[in-house]
Amino acid sequence: MSFREGNKDHTGLLSSVPERTVRVRIKRVTGYITIKGIKRLGHGVVRVGEGNPGIQRLKWLEICEPGVIDKTRYLVRSGKHTFEVDEFYGENEGLILAEVELSSEDEEFVKPGWLGQEVTGDARYYNSMLMKNPFKNW
Repeated sequence: MSFREGNKDHTGLLSSVPERTVRVRIKRVTGYITIKGIKRLGHGVVRVGEGNPGIQRLKWLEICEPGVIDKTRYLVRSGKHTFEVDEFYGENEGLILAEVELSSEDEEFVKPGWLGQEVTGDARYYNSMLMKNPFKNW
């Protein structure tokens, strides 16, 4: 397992409607707007991202829905996969989530010993829900 230093980021939502979530994320000096939407035909999610360096990016968070997510993201290599491990702060202090991108739902991967309970599909762990019902309230 290899480990890369994490980067703090701040995330807010312009829209938390499940069919079209619009996320603002500030990572170091770059701001990103990501739109996640359910495909009209079939299953799955469509993602569109846009990076924008510059000072204006901080203003993006001012127009977001209440409840900004503060976290540090670490990239942790395990076998042939890289896990994105998020350590949360503020209202979600104490929560750590790991995510791995697979090429298909049935792709096999080695689960590292440090990996905890499977929470895929549990809406409580979605950023949009953590903003509305933070981990500290569970």
